[in-house]
Amino acid sequence: MQRHQLEHIIRAAAGITGAPELVVVGSQSVLGQFPNAPDELLVSIEADVFSLRDPADSDLIDGSIGEGSPFHQTFGYYAHGVGAETAVLPAGWRDRVVPVRNENTGSGTGLCLEVHDLTVSKLVAGREKDLSFVSGLLRHQMVEMTTVEQRLTATPITAERRELCLARLHRLAKQA
Repeated sequence: MQRHQLEHIIRAAAGITGAPELVVVGSQSVLGQFPNAPDELLVSIEADVFSLRDPADSDLIDGSIGEGSPFHQTFGYYAHGVGAETAVLPAGWRDRVVPVRNENTGSGTGLCLEVHDLTVSKLVAGREKDLSFVSGLLRHQMVEMTTVEQRLTATPITAERRELCLARLHRLAKQA
C-alpha cells in the first residue's frame, strides 16, 4: 500500500462513519511517519483502522470498504475495521500518533502509530509477518533499539511476555 492509498482509505472511512479521526494501527501506519517507506514494509493491501468516536464504526468500515467489498474489488486495497484493543500498545501512545490530514483525506484525519509504538505492537503480536516487519524496520534503521526497549517497559504486558518480546527484538537486531 502506498501513502495515497492510505489517504484514500482515511477519506472513505471518515465519510462512511462521520468520525473526524481514525486511528491507523498495523503495518501500514508506518506511512504516517514514513510516507516513502521501503517497499518491503508496504506489502499489505489492508489498513487496520478504528474510530475513537464509536466502536460500532468498525463494522461500518468492514461492511463498506472491507475485504471483498466493491471498494476492495475496485481499488485492490481495503480497510479492516478493528477494535481499540486490537494492538497492544505502550502507555502514552496517543500522545505520539502521527496525524495524516491533507486534501486527499477529505474531512478525516488518520492518526498513525509512531514507529516505535508500532514496533512494540508487532513484537507483542509475534506472528511471522509481524517479526518480518520489525526486521525490515531494523534493517532500514527506522527504529532505535533503546526506544523500543523503553516502550516495552511501558507496555501493559506480563514480565514473561516482555522478556519474550525483548528476546525477539535482540534476535531480529542481530539478523538485520
